[in-house]
Amino acid sequence: MVICSTGVSKPVKMKFDNILEEVNGFGPFQIVILILLWTPRIVLPCHFLLNIFIAAVPPHHCDISTLDDHGLLENLTREQRLTISIPEKEDGGPKSCEMFAEPQFQLLDNNSDSAYLPTVYCQNGWVYDNSTFTSTLATEWDLVCDRKSLTKTMGTIFFFGVMMGAIAFGYLCDKYGRKNTLLASYLMAIVFGFSSAFVNSYILFAVLRFLTGFGLTGISINSAVLTIEWVDTGHRSLIGVMGSLAWSVGNMLLAGFAFLVTDWRSLIMTVTAPLGFAVLTWWWIPESARWLLANGKVERAQFYLDKCATFNKRPKLSSKIKLETLSSVETQENQDKSYTYFDLFKTPKMRVLSLKTGIVWFGVALTYYGISLNISGFGLNMYLTHFIYAAIEVPAKLMIYCFLNIIGRRKCQAGTLLLTGICIAINIFLPQSLWHLRSVVAILGKGLSEASFTTVFLYTTELYPTVIRQNGMGYTSFISRLGVSIAPLILLLEDVWILLPQIIICSIAITSGLVALLLKETTNARLPETIEDIEKPRKKEASPHTVEASGVVLESKNTTTETEEPKAK
Repeated sequence: MVICSTGVSKPVKMKFDNILEEVNGFGPFQIVILILLWTPRIVLPCHFLLNIFIAAVPPHHCDISTLDDHGLLENLTREQRLTISIPEKEDGGPKSCEMFAEPQFQLLDNNSDSAYLPTVYCQNGWVYDNSTFTSTLATEWDLVCDRKSLTKTMGTIFFFGVMMGAIAFGYLCDKYGRKNTLLASYLMAIVFGFSSAFVNSYILFAVLRFLTGFGLTGISINSAVLTIEWVDTGHRSLIGVMGSLAWSVGNMLLAGFAFLVTDWRSLIMTVTAPLGFAVLTWWWIPESARWLLANGKVERAQFYLDKCATFNKRPKLSSKIKLETLSSVETQENQDKSYTYFDLFKTPKMRVLSLKTGIVWFGVALTYYGISLNISGFGLNMYLTHFIYAAIEVPAKLMIYCFLNIIGRRKCQAGTLLLTGICIAINIFLPQSLWHLRSVVAILGKGLSEASFTTVFLYTTELYPTVIRQNGMGYTSFISRLGVSIAPLILLLEDVWILLPQIIICSIAITSGLVALLLKETTNARLPETIEDIEKPRKKEASPHTVEASGVVLESKNTTTETEEPKAK
């Protein structure tokens, strides 16, 4: 009970952030959660960007062994055999999909012209350059020439699995808790990930990659939300950025793994194996106390909060707080209602919020993967290019952490998207001859796109209320994976016009950046707990000075006066 200025006694109604202050919202307990979730988060980029390497198409040409039935080519060098068997490209190399119907010995004469000689489609398969890759999907199932789009399609199939997983796990996480569904995600990703390394059918491999993506989604949305929901307001941005660094580390490791493991089957097993360690560490990961309270599970919430207090060397919650405060939170946040995706669109402000965040996530994801999957313009080998693209993410994340609390989430989100679009636009007009400058601009754009992705994860968890936060994350993850699924297909449009993919990606980045400007600022604000907090924000009646001086939280039946949040240090 507290006494307001009028002398009337009113009940204290504490939010979860108040309870978290009692047990320390940023201490060893929160750091341990972050560390335990780092390993599975490192695996995510290894799978999400794996298609760059396992579906790579090495240099190839038609198998010309059928042209030497009578041993006429035995005494010729390899270059001479290719000269008389396969027409040349403009750069002087052999064409990939055509061959002469019969040997053209006259071409050994330097004055001969092959432009008008009849050619046929490759008759006996292809010969691949294995100097970079021992094997890939392209070499395994001859996904070249008229079937080359199937390599990009595999990436789209994987992300369709991620997209479907976002819907399923978004619902299951809010229904059955973060921890249980996290274990299910681990097991699904391990089983289907390893299984996909042993198949001999493209169709079966596609199905297993779809299911692997489905399972990995649970890791993606659970790990982000679990870390944020256990941290106090002032340290949310720090924990969000520290957690997202796992993605950058995994992305850099992927370049190293792919360089060392050149067989696609072995590479899949290599990047999946760390999830075995993640399963062992799962036992020490706590359930979200926010979720437990929102669902009326007071005793389990008390258990984890006491565990947090002990670990952070704080006194356990008193029985009074347990019986009065936690029960109050239970009554406020959960009224035996089961929330679904429909609740994201039932009420006016939630509907607008869902629409805006969906557009932003679509733009962020499509822009990031549109840049990441296109690593062929540097004049460097693909491993080094991928490593540079991954390494630039680290300073980008550190930069965005500095700005998140200075200029706010909304300006960071909109600014990074708009600047990414500007970088892409600059490269559209820069000539290919200035490849050094183009490389610098591309790397800068990649860093900004990653900064945008880092911001949107944190920003979204702060925009949606606790009772429906995972549904919100599931929905936005679904929309983002829709963008990711489309990204490989957009890159195929370069066959129509080489600049078309860049123009599309640039336009989407700028549009989503403008939409981000319409979102609510959440810096140093308490996390919303219920849909009512979104639809009818509490009005502050007393001046900030009066409230700060009193040092209490007051609440009447219809209005509430709250203390201002301290600035993050």
